[in-house]
Amino acid sequence: MKQIFTLLTVLLSSFSFAQSISLTSFATGFSGPVEIAHPANDARLFVVQQSGAIRILNPDGTINPTNFLTLTTATISTGSERGLLGLTFHPNYATNGYFYVNYTNTTGNTVIARYTVSSNPNIADASSATILLTVTQPFANHNGGSLKFGPDGYLYIGMGDGGSAGDPGNRAQNINENLGKILRIDVDSASPYAIPADNPFAGDITGNDEIWAIGVRNPWKFNFDSLNGDLWIGDVGQNQIEEIDHVAAPLSPGLNFGWKCYEGNSVYSNCTGTNYTFPVAQYVHSGGACSITGGYVYRGSLYPNLNGKYLFADYCNNKIGYINDAGTIVWTTAFSGTNFSTFGQDLNGELYVAGVSNGVIYKIVDTSLATNSFDKDTFDLYPNPASSEVYLKTKGIQFPATVTVVDTTGKTVMQQAINSDATALSIGNLQVGLYIVSIKDQAGLSISSKLSIK
Repeated sequence: MKQIFTLLTVLLSSFSFAQSISLTSFATGFSGPVEIAHPANDARLFVVQQSGAIRILNPDGTINPTNFLTLTTATISTGSERGLLGLTFHPNYATNGYFYVNYTNTTGNTVIARYTVSSNPNIADASSATILLTVTQPFANHNGGSLKFGPDGYLYIGMGDGGSAGDPGNRAQNINENLGKILRIDVDSASPYAIPADNPFAGDITGNDEIWAIGVRNPWKFNFDSLNGDLWIGDVGQNQIEEIDHVAAPLSPGLNFGWKCYEGNSVYSNCTGTNYTFPVAQYVHSGGACSITGGYVYRGSLYPNLNGKYLFADYCNNKIGYINDAGTIVWTTAFSGTNFSTFGQDLNGELYVAGVSNGVIYKIVDTSLATNSFDKDTFDLYPNPASSEVYLKTKGIQFPATVTVVDTTGKTVMQQAINSDATALSIGNLQVGLYIVSIKDQAGLSISSKLSIK
């Protein structure tokens, strides 16, 4: 009986936390959002629309009236799984202005191109395109789309297996094909790129130089943990199983994630190989599930219960999931009418998710907020509740630091640099309600506390 009661307690605890993950509308009016990205140390979010536009979403939820970049039908083909699919910024974007996109060109092939921002920080130079890499696509689906800079400074590119169904060309396991792979290139050492020396088939070794890992089906979204550099991949399955792959840092090149020998942990096609990297978690196509949208490990400061959890979604059942400490997937209830297409992470590590069907960018929140103690031993606000001004008292913060105040919808309503403890914040212009006050210092330490304004 004691064992049954303990198990029930654990299950109820997991269910309660799952149901505490909720969404608040942060911005509306997007058309087919498929990527959310931002440059280092930049509070703006850049939202990619599959039809070819990149739009700037500001921390207060407003959208710039002029697109950052627009790729027209003279450059891209759209529809189904084609279009403008990925965006990432060079780690040194603040100085070199480089950003990289992944799109399907007018002949249906994948193109990785570099652009440069113009003299206006809100508008790209549309004439600055430099094509780095083109990969021939035999079918219109499974184009991948994600590209990200890893902790090693190299550009990682997710390539689907080329499409159709069941990988009819056995491309994912073919080391002479860039399809069905995670590619890795060095964009800083040569033009258009160099090959990292430790890529598994670099140099005279048989196999394509760009390959970093093989055996993925359609890695629609992958991301690196901003704290430790771990790689997390959401790989879309065939008919039965969606999988999540995890590679701990330092990242090992030459991994084989198994497709099409395996779909998740299950044999799909008989293969002779034995050295596979199996998913850290998987789920089957039941209850309306059909296609994973990979997300992020939460590293924000507003919701301590989410810290270290990997969040993702399913495109068809409209649910958000996370992997708990036991390695089990826990789901929220469905958020109908969304069809989650991508996650985003802002400057402070807070998470967003886009509904491709309704064009809404949501902020992910933890509604168990009222039960969180936050950093009460290192951070104090007084008076609290307050009406016109509030004083900050901290421990362990290295000044200068930045104070950010967000409302319950996740919108930033105030941001201020501080240089000493016991600093007063003027809050007289804020509406009555509950807010989260966060302080982040130059060393990366971030602490938060609730503030009630009366």
